[in-house]
Amino acid sequence: MTQVKEIIEGNRLIYSKVFEEYHLKLYQYIYRYTQSAYLAEETVQLTFVKLWEKREGLSEQYDISTQLFRIAKSTLIDLLRKEKVRETQELSDTFIAGPQEHEKYSYKEELQHVLSAIEQLPAQSRQVFKLSRLGDLSHKEISAHLSISPKTIEGHITRALKYLRKGLISLF
Repeated sequence: MTQVKEIIEGNRLIYSKVFEEYHLKLYQYIYRYTQSAYLAEETVQLTFVKLWEKREGLSEQYDISTQLFRIAKSTLIDLLRKEKVRETQELSDTFIAGPQEHEKYSYKEELQHVLSAIEQLPAQSRQVFKLSRLGDLSHKEISAHLSISPKTIEGHITRALKYLRKGLISLF
């Protein structure tokens, strides 16, 4: 008797053997395409749950591996679709709600503190920091622009970040 027929009839021993034989293969197959351990594990688990719950609907024309991989594929598609809907819903909730009034003031206050702290930096460090973080220039570009070595640029940024962290930690 085939594995499919045994599973259709509710043979738990054969089901367990199929699980042992195909669990890792299915996981690797799904992981290879998704690069997500979570999605791979979730898909495999749901695949075996569906296999057992819908065992009467299995076809004896196809071997168990073919049917398992088909179930896994449709399960993965469902999971991806649900994930996309959830992400879209979260994003739309964020845009619909927008920042609350008190959050707007909080963000403005925090930004003001950060900008104020940057202005407290020594002139050269402030200039280097602004070019790096606000101007989005590389160390090499800043070095060419200010005619100082990239190592000096790195030193200015390191000191500026230490100063800002120390000064801003007390505020937040």
